[in-house]
Amino acid sequence: MPQATLRRPRRLALAAIAAATVAAFGLATPAAFAQAPIVIKFSHVVAADTPKGKGALRFKELAEERTKGRVKVELFPNSQLYKDKEEMEALQLGSVQMLAPSLAKFAPLGVKEFEVFDLPFIFKDDAAFRAVTTGPVGADLLKKLEPKGVQGLAYWDNGFHIMSANKPLHAVADFKGQKMRIQSSKVLDAQMRALGAIPQVMAFSELYQALQTGVVDGTEGVPSNFYTQKIYEVQKHMTVSNHGHLAYAVIANKKFWDGLPADIRTILEGAVKDSTTYANAIASTENATSMDRIKASGKVTVYTLTPAETNEWKKALMPVHKEMESRVGKDTVAAVYKAAGFVAPK
Repeated sequence: MPQATLRRPRRLALAAIAAATVAAFGLATPAAFAQAPIVIKFSHVVAADTPKGKGALRFKELAEERTKGRVKVELFPNSQLYKDKEEMEALQLGSVQMLAPSLAKFAPLGVKEFEVFDLPFIFKDDAAFRAVTTGPVGADLLKKLEPKGVQGLAYWDNGFHIMSANKPLHAVADFKGQKMRIQSSKVLDAQMRALGAIPQVMAFSELYQALQTGVVDGTEGVPSNFYTQKIYEVQKHMTVSNHGHLAYAVIANKKFWDGLPADIRTILEGAVKDSTTYANAIASTENATSMDRIKASGKVTVYTLTPAETNEWKKALMPVHKEMESRVGKDTVAAVYKAAGFVAPK
């Protein structure tokens, strides 16, 4: 009998065993692989119960519903995966697929222009901020991320900053010698120095303990983050100053985003757009509610600057704008001024 004929029963037997193994253990066939959902790991550093956290959840819900399960979004809030300095590198390496970092974090990528958003008192209200981010200036800035392997998708607003410390911060002189935590932004560094404070760059996840132990004396931020991170428990005073504005850029690993099936990418772009509308809509209410809860705790004294005190802060901080032009770009500053309707104080 020919050798090939002898081998045929053995091949059939092996095939039968393989088929039985797949059936018994549910091992993935090529067809099953094709049907496996696309997994998007979405990491961020704040609590789930914040405007950013809720925006990320809304994106997850919309993405999974509209793709009918073809996409699965895994959320990792509160620095569960990566801290401030680590998350951007993780995105570039493809360890996560999406982030929503604050706009102060893009300079280490080599896109220093984003620090224009950190210039003190540059936005008079939310409308001024939106005029920048929803117009050509905002779009041009997001495009600058692409050569870094990052796809910019949207801006999420989280309102105006307040200051906190264990002493009242009313006059500029009150900042002298205070160690103030900041994000990694040269503009924020210059801001604190202009006030007479000592800036300390620190991961957001480390802030509570640093305030509790006196490693830093105070910080800046928004009420929703102060409430969810319980900053009000380790600070005695908060000042409603509206000197800065907190916002995030929703970004993706560009190689991953470009590699998505066209129909999936279109659906996800729609999910980003609608979750952006949602996140921006709730930011003001969430911060107002958080401030009410902070006041109700009775653990911290909340003070609002008078017009005269605000003017004093502005005069002290306006030189930062000129000083940082060489860093963020004079044209970028001018474009934001124009879009935001910024008028320098006299």
